[in-house]
Amino acid sequence: MFDLTGMTALVTGASGGIGSAIARALAGRGARLAVSGSNAGKLGAFRDSVGGEHVALACDLSDPAAVDALVPRAVEALGGRLDILVNNAGVTRDNLVMRMKDAEWSDVIGVNLEAAFRLIRAASKPMMKARFGRIVSVTSVVGATGNPGQANYAASKAGLVGLSKAVAQELATRGVTVNCVAPGFIRSAMTDALPEAQKAQLSARIPAGVLGAGEDVAAAVVYLASREAGYVTGQTIHVNGGMAMI
Repeated sequence: MFDLTGMTALVTGASGGIGSAIARALAGRGARLAVSGSNAGKLGAFRDSVGGEHVALACDLSDPAAVDALVPRAVEALGGRLDILVNNAGVTRDNLVMRMKDAEWSDVIGVNLEAAFRLIRAASKPMMKARFGRIVSVTSVVGATGNPGQANYAASKAGLVGLSKAVAQELATRGVTVNCVAPGFIRSAMTDALPEAQKAQLSARIPAGVLGAGEDVAAAVVYLASREAGYVTGQTIHVNGGMAMI
């Protein structure tokens, strides 16, 4: 099941922790990838580490013109088609709302939500023409629960859910599904550096008792990207060990 052989995918934020796990999982199931990120050197090294005939497409998601060009670049590089789009890239600019600067708000909304909108808009055209497509956006548990100091980030992630539901209704008759995956606390280089006491506090908030792994998120993305998930659209899969049962 969940064989992606012959399918093509564009993954943003592909060289990061969750993004790299998603990219490796899709490639492991047979998909050919266009991996994207802002750091060309890091991205190329990641592409090489995956092996196979994948392509690296550096892109600054804060630049609307560059974002609008990314899907056409991916389609060309992948042989004229795009089956899967994974909106994974995201940024944070945390601050309490009374202190949040306009730039901290607009930077996060621009990368996390507007760039995803632009990529979805561009990807919908070849997908509708092919009458097949899988669009998956990585949101966050805080998009559903909120989090102090992250009004901008929570708004951007909640916005992705609403955007995906609207587009899911528009594209359903053309064989294109649009879904989200919402991670909870996932192990990363940042969490690995935390003191053990702080790690224990985080784990105590999770019924499963441990932080998740990038591979846990990737497994949900692989399912939603597969042919078997063709009757699932407008949904959000929460991958959080029971931290928020939504």
